[in-house]
Order: sequence, then C-alpha cells, then structure tokens
Amino acid sequence: QVQLVESGGGLVQPGGSLRLSCVASGRTSSFVYMGWFRQTSGKEREFVGGISTAGDMTGYSDSVKGRFTISKDNAKNTVLLQMHDLRPEDTAVYYCAARTHGANRYDSWGQGTTVTVSS
Repeated sequence: QVQLVESGGGLVQPGGSLRLSCVASGRTSSFVYMGWFRQTSGKEREFVGGISTAGDMTGYSDSVKGRFTISKDNAKNTVLLQMHDLRPEDTAVYYCAARTHGANRYDSWGQGTTVTVSS
C-alpha cells in the first residue's frame, strides 16, 4: 500500500533552521493532499501545514505561518518542510501524512521524526 518515511529531524538551537523530508512510495498517484503534523507527549496531534498534490496550494497553522514552508516534488514523490526561526515550543515528533482520493481526512502516516529545539 502506501508508505511514508520521514527524515531530517534532530537537535537545533532556537532561531535555527531545519528541513524535514518525506518520501512516499506505493500508490502515490492516489494522493490528493500531503501534509505535516506534530505531537508532543501529553498533547493532541497538531496540524502544521499541507499542500495539494495537483494545484500546489498550501495551508499552514497560525503558529508556524511565515516560518515554515512546504514544498513538493511529485516526480520524486517527496514533500519537504523547511523550518526557520525555530522555537522551543516547536519541539515535537513531526509526522508526514497523506490524504488519498475519496478519503475525508488524512489516512496515511509516517512513523515520525523528532525535532528538538534547545540551547
């Protein structure tokens, strides 16, 4: 079926930058949207941003708008999350997700990559 693999997480200082990558395999032709979520222990999973696979339309949560940028390469089945001006509150496990055609919500998930923002 569909498999999503994230990479690029790590430790970064406040104000720094980091780029996350998600490589998709399987029936990627069925993707309508791809996006990023994040979750901290004890908190609900939070939507970070998403991008349409066809029209390249993006959307972001207010907490990251202006700092994070989503891009994609359909030929390489890859979606990127470029993060700038990172803050300690950005610390979380970041998950790549996809919504397939016909689904009413994101239904495919990666295993996550950890981002830690600390001095």
